[in-house]
Amino acid sequence: MRPRSRQTGLLRQRFVPFSRPDLGPEEEAQVLQVLRSGWLSTGAKCREFERAFARAVRARYAVALSSCTAALHLALEALGVGPGDVVLVPTMTFASTAAVPQHLGARVAFVDVNPHTLCVEPATVEEALVRLRQQGLRAKALVPVHFAGLACPMEALQELARAWGLYIVEDAAHAFGTTYGGRPVGSIGDITCFSFYATKNITTGEGGMATTEEPRWAERIRLMSLHGLSANAWQRYSMQGSWHYHVLAPGYKYNLSDVAAALGLAQLRRAEAMRRRRQEIARLYQQAFSHVQGLRTPPEAPPGDVHSWHLYVLKLRLRALRLNRDEFAHALQKRGIGVSVHFRPLHMQPYYQRAYGLRPQELPRAYWAFERIISLPIYSRMSHEDAHRVVEAVLEVLKEAAR
Repeated sequence: MRPRSRQTGLLRQRFVPFSRPDLGPEEEAQVLQVLRSGWLSTGAKCREFERAFARAVRARYAVALSSCTAALHLALEALGVGPGDVVLVPTMTFASTAAVPQHLGARVAFVDVNPHTLCVEPATVEEALVRLRQQGLRAKALVPVHFAGLACPMEALQELARAWGLYIVEDAAHAFGTTYGGRPVGSIGDITCFSFYATKNITTGEGGMATTEEPRWAERIRLMSLHGLSANAWQRYSMQGSWHYHVLAPGYKYNLSDVAAALGLAQLRRAEAMRRRRQEIARLYQQAFSHVQGLRTPPEAPPGDVHSWHLYVLKLRLRALRLNRDEFAHALQKRGIGVSVHFRPLHMQPYYQRAYGLRPQELPRAYWAFERIISLPIYSRMSHEDAHRVVEAVLEVLKEAAR
């Protein structure tokens, strides 16, 4: 019999997926309760989820929505963003962060990031503000993205926002469980937007939340989340309800179902245990990679604060390697390790290059980082064995790729 090649053996290893949701009996019980209740859409379970989430992030108000994209859209709408306005958005983020200002008729101004944290910082924001002023433009809002679960430097950004008259809408899609200055993300900026997509630290499958301290904004977001109606279906169809309602504004269909909210409630109860498990995996990776030639590990939170480790993003030291980032990722995938890249900077995406005449080198820090970043699997259901498999695969590829 011909001996099996090493390459074939690698391909036949059990695949370690990039992400996997952490669901169990508690989620099943909560969803079954909703299914048996006879009410599946937005109702009592959704309101219970909002109250529990507000407590978790120490916010006064929380409004459950169908996605973080919906939350960002309605947050900017509540702040009056519209045609002629400019919204500052970090280039290192997912597509929706920049799409929603454009849905409102606003212009996006991309902001470069710190090449180590991949978050915006006061210097990069001020650079963008000065460029806008030179063009005769003025920004109305800033959308800082808490990248990978590490908080942006919010105190300094808030000070800058006050000086320039900016609203702050935090994109916390990565940051449930993150703290800054001892405060949970969700209780800091004007409005904060969370994601409960399937890969996130807590999930409802699809879903999102907007939190704020300002009642006017919370009321506006709630109104616009369900067609701009004065009463939702739950209020109309309950025993004490009435069919009567008014259309107060041309709203959207952005509400969260009670089925999804049931998942969210169960996830909230286990959120701290799931966060600790992510932290354990991150520590294992940090210890394994922190002194390895060819790699740069992601930054940790400052003492006293929490990095929620939604992502674990390594940077390759390309001068020490014979592989580029894409080749490195392919080598890991051949060894059965799921990987990803977060993100291709938006100023390098075809639409924004056409729409705004942008070139990759215009935001050099993000451009530099993009060529080097690779995201490894990290999720609370990940076994110790699989985490070690990831480490071994990375070190093996590094050894083969070293100059």
